[in-house]
Amino acid sequence: MSALLRAAWRYRGFIASSVVNEFKSRFSRSAFGGAWIILQPLAQVLIFATILSNVLGARLEGVGSKYAYAVYLISGILCWSLFAEIVQRLLMVFIDHGSLLKKMQFPRIALPMISVGSSLVNSMALFCVIMVILPILGVYPNVHYLWLPVLMALTVALATGVGLIVGVLNVFARDVGHVMGVILQFWFWVTPIVYPIKVVPEAFKVTLLFNPVAPLAMAYHDIIVYQRAPQQSLWSVLVATVVLLMVGMFLFRRASAEMVDVL
Repeated sequence: MSALLRAAWRYRGFIASSVVNEFKSRFSRSAFGGAWIILQPLAQVLIFATILSNVLGARLEGVGSKYAYAVYLISGILCWSLFAEIVQRLLMVFIDHGSLLKKMQFPRIALPMISVGSSLVNSMALFCVIMVILPILGVYPNVHYLWLPVLMALTVALATGVGLIVGVLNVFARDVGHVMGVILQFWFWVTPIVYPIKVVPEAFKVTLLFNPVAPLAMAYHDIIVYQRAPQQSLWSVLVATVVLLMVGMFLFRRASAEMVDVL
């Protein structure tokens, strides 16, 4: 793993410029250009705030604001969108760049790093929009928000581990890509993002023990909605993240040479 990280560090300029070039090409023919990075998450936040709070009238126990459920959902989406985007990008990163892998000599770990970097930019744009919208909804940052960089780092690392595993497997068995799309949909609904943990029947709460994203989502809720430090331990998330990262790096290193031939 250390060798791969050193190789990525040597090519950090290439990785950074590739992230920038990706966004330039993405918005090159758009009238609003890079402003869409802000406009898209802003529209998403406004939909949650207006429809879910005003139309559905959803409420959260222990929170008096009429926008409480909207804030609850927004904070959960902040966690899930970062996780899911990294996994989805890494799922296809080697297949989408197969010709590049055959033509150029560079550390192959750079491709996943570029995907993670692009996802982080999108997530930071969403985070900035949320930080602007929250005071309008009556929620103000406090000292517990210092936890957010830690949670985001855990989310990125966990998603990278999962993404590397399925990305490598998808090269050799393309069914993995289709199966993973279904798994991510199921994963979203078994994670307490759109519903409070209190509504989950006791018989099903044991499944949350095997879902490393669940403690992360609940930690985001604690910080942003309930204005407190995370109430659950994150050690299980850390252990799962380290294990998945090590497995992902091992598979990537063992299969990187064969991937070029298969692609």
